[in-house]
Amino acid sequence: MSTYGQFCPVAKAMEVLDERWTLLVVRELLAGSTHFNELRRGNPKMSPALLSKRLRTLERAGVVRREVADGRTSYHLTACGEELRPVVEGLGAWGIRWIGDLGEDDLDPHLLLWDIRRTVPVDRWPDAERTVVAFRFTDQPSSTARWWICVAGADVDICDYDPGFDVAATVVTTLPTMTAIWRADRSWSDALRAGAVTVDGPSAVRRQVPAWFGQMVFGAVPRPASA
Repeated sequence: MSTYGQFCPVAKAMEVLDERWTLLVVRELLAGSTHFNELRRGNPKMSPALLSKRLRTLERAGVVRREVADGRTSYHLTACGEELRPVVEGLGAWGIRWIGDLGEDDLDPHLLLWDIRRTVPVDRWPDAERTVVAFRFTDQPSSTARWWICVAGADVDICDYDPGFDVAATVVTTLPTMTAIWRADRSWSDALRAGAVTVDGPSAVRRQVPAWFGQMVFGAVPRPASA
């Protein structure tokens, strides 16, 4: 670990946290991911080798605790790591308030659907054994164009292959549009009126789909009037 050679506590904290991907690993742990593959899904462009390295660094720094049960390894934030929650939340609020421009490299259907999955308000979904909503991104290659979200009670699963269940509705849009809706850069109602997104299904279901998904947690952060 490189050092800044300063006694300043900000400098000492950054010696642990400012390596590439480190705070994003912490973000995933704060969001509830505990297993290696879950952390990978939250950071799909991070190599497994680098993730392993960052987890070891965080463990040595006392930020992460590694546990093994029944042969399976999990990772958990210590009290030290949990104290980073307001730091990460503050960075997220600042980022969505002031860094609004997204490039093509910032868009990733894997990360988008994973992020949607972990905050789906399941209490708004039908009281059915299973409800499935499909997504079709018209601007993506066939390998990443189709996705399915399956909600059964409190369980939410994401599939990049047809799970074979009846589909209640299909959301058809582009990846940039769905990302903008999820970030609350654009409202569902505006995108639907403009035809940037369509929802195929029975009329009663089409009306409910926006409420089933809502928007990301940081979407509630007020934006500057000039944004």
